[in-house]
Amino acid sequence: MRSFSMMLVEETSVSPSALPVDEFKAHLRMGSGFADESLQDSVLESFLLAAMSATEARTGKVLIERCFACSLAGWRGGAAQGLPVAPVNAVTSVTLSDSEGGTVTVSPSAYYLVADAQRPVLKSKGSCLPAVPTDGSVTVRFVGGYGASWSDVPSDLQQAVLLLAAHYYECRHETSLKSGCMPFGVTSLLERYRPVRLHMGGGV
Repeated sequence: MRSFSMMLVEETSVSPSALPVDEFKAHLRMGSGFADESLQDSVLESFLLAAMSATEARTGKVLIERCFACSLAGWRGGAAQGLPVAPVNAVTSVTLSDSEGGTVTVSPSAYYLVADAQRPVLKSKGSCLPAVPTDGSVTVRFVGGYGASWSDVPSDLQQAVLLLAAHYYECRHETSLKSGCMPFGVTSLLERYRPVRLHMGGGV
């Protein structure tokens, strides 16, 4: 029986220039106008990235646009395959790999993207998606995210990231984890973005 295991790899990362460092400083009520005010920028960036990563893991939403590769041992549905994160803006390639390492790029005329904000799906333009070679795999590369800049992220997700990054910053000297590592205010903001897993034909 063919396995439907999935592996998602982030092929590009968030640029430091896209991070809301100034907004985070304002949120923390840090002073401004000092000669050394940028000394903590790299530290603040690390907390923002950690908060964004936790938010994305909790919601299944990609905040700032980047490229991903999703590898599967087989399609879950014959005519459609759900993608593991949202939103997805474009599918850039679909590649079939055989057990010997050979690869074939599927023509874009064979599939299309249903860019749903909650459950993006790769669909066949015919009766079924291309057959995956025996003991082989298929890799779907796509661009995901609300946009290339912080301003493209929904305001409630922006607020959740800033709250969580501030929590990490304020607890940066803690040596052990405590219960409730994600504050209630953050979880309440994220709740409506939590994915609903539907294991149907186009599911993941």
